[in-house]
Amino acid sequence: MLFDFIITVDRSMMTNHHGKEFVGFLTTAPPVVLPERIWNWICMPKIKVDDLGRPAQAPYGLRKIEASLIEAGFKAAVIDPDHLYRYAKSAKAIMIGHHDYFALCPPSSGWWVITQKEPVNARSFRRFMESKAMRVARERGVRIIVGGPSAWQWLWKPDLLDKWNITTVVDGEADKVIVDIAQRIMNNEDLPRYIYIGPNDSPELEEIPIIKYPSVNGLVEIMRGCPRRCKFCSVTLRKIRYYTFDMIEKEIKVNVKNGVKDGIIHSEDVLLYGADGVKPRPEPIIKLHKIVKSYYDTIAWSHASLSAIKYAEEKYGLIRKVMEIVNQDYMGVEVGIETGSPRLAKKIMPAKSAPYKAEDWPSIVEDSFAIMHENNIIPAATLIVGLPDETEDDIIKTTELIERLKDYRSLIIPMYFVPMGIFKNRDWYKEAEVKGAYAELARVCLRHSLYWAEKLLKEYMKGSIKYFLPKVLIKAVIKGIELKTKDFLREISL
Repeated sequence: MLFDFIITVDRSMMTNHHGKEFVGFLTTAPPVVLPERIWNWICMPKIKVDDLGRPAQAPYGLRKIEASLIEAGFKAAVIDPDHLYRYAKSAKAIMIGHHDYFALCPPSSGWWVITQKEPVNARSFRRFMESKAMRVARERGVRIIVGGPSAWQWLWKPDLLDKWNITTVVDGEADKVIVDIAQRIMNNEDLPRYIYIGPNDSPELEEIPIIKYPSVNGLVEIMRGCPRRCKFCSVTLRKIRYYTFDMIEKEIKVNVKNGVKDGIIHSEDVLLYGADGVKPRPEPIIKLHKIVKSYYDTIAWSHASLSAIKYAEEKYGLIRKVMEIVNQDYMGVEVGIETGSPRLAKKIMPAKSAPYKAEDWPSIVEDSFAIMHENNIIPAATLIVGLPDETEDDIIKTTELIERLKDYRSLIIPMYFVPMGIFKNRDWYKEAEVKGAYAELARVCLRHSLYWAEKLLKEYMKGSIKYFLPKVLIKAVIKGIELKTKDFLREISL
């Protein structure tokens, strides 16, 4: 069977990370201690494919594009990158989506600054674009369409747009516009080099398709958009749309029917599903989790805000009630601390603390971490360091906050803010250094995360024998990092 539209991506994305989503964070770092080949096997192993080269699981965003095209009557499929060559000569277009094409997003950018080495996701994507299959496709004049959350990165890589013959960059929610693009390709019409999909052009709820085939680690979306309006985040520009329970259940059934029995609830803030503005409401959250747990054995949240966690628990005891429904040893989630400075919090993210005051942000963080710790929710937390107008005092306050979180199970990762225009300087990462108060903060975060990573590893990858080798290798990486950073960490105690 031949497909006119091939949807694909490099191996750093086309993988299920051994069924452990948070292992995928290793793709945002350069290989440390272990050879790159072994490092890549840990964090981005190959996934099973059928006779046509279609993967058993694929990134959720690619599945949405695939569903849109199939529903519009096009011959389209997500294809594993190792099987792309068989379609390179016959496809009308190759469509590529990625979370971080060139390792310019956090946490990749942070690891690049700290280690001065290129993360494996950028290396993997470059190898993919230089592969024989992609060379053949370019020689044939196959249209190459790129998009996804990091589509904006191509604007800072004009040389690669030309080198790799990129036809069009699609920046924004492409569920609807991709059908028009496909039709124009079939009609052999010209396409613009760049298509921006703003909030007014984003698909309405009824225009968002249901995925046809399984998503990586059972991820299903429950809403789009966020009402908090943080100045450093583009997601807040999107209008809010809540998936219906029926839509969510249908996508879960697609995964479970195909053997994916564990899943991730995805939203920029899971607790704001069906919320009253930024105030969580218990009814939709409880119903949501009852539906999800009626199908999945275990679940995780993709993201939740700390203020929503605090409000939900203190107002309704909702975190405890959700974890009673979830009924598993622990649950993972990504959260954003961003800063420990009340001044900076008030300036750049005044609504992130809502319905509480921005001036109370540090105490909101502490209270939320305590709630998660008591309820066996394990956060992978991020900081944004180097924000405009940030002072040394802001960094000191952030460092002090992280030190107060030392007794709570968590991983904390500093992410270095980089003004977009600086991406044009390819040597920026070599020139950037972490000094003074920034180095102190890096040491505190590293010490905290290494301490908890070793303890959490036993729980996170227990059970099946298939996790034995990855667990052993990850433990070796943790020990190796501890040894390599021994002197760096010692300075913190002087």
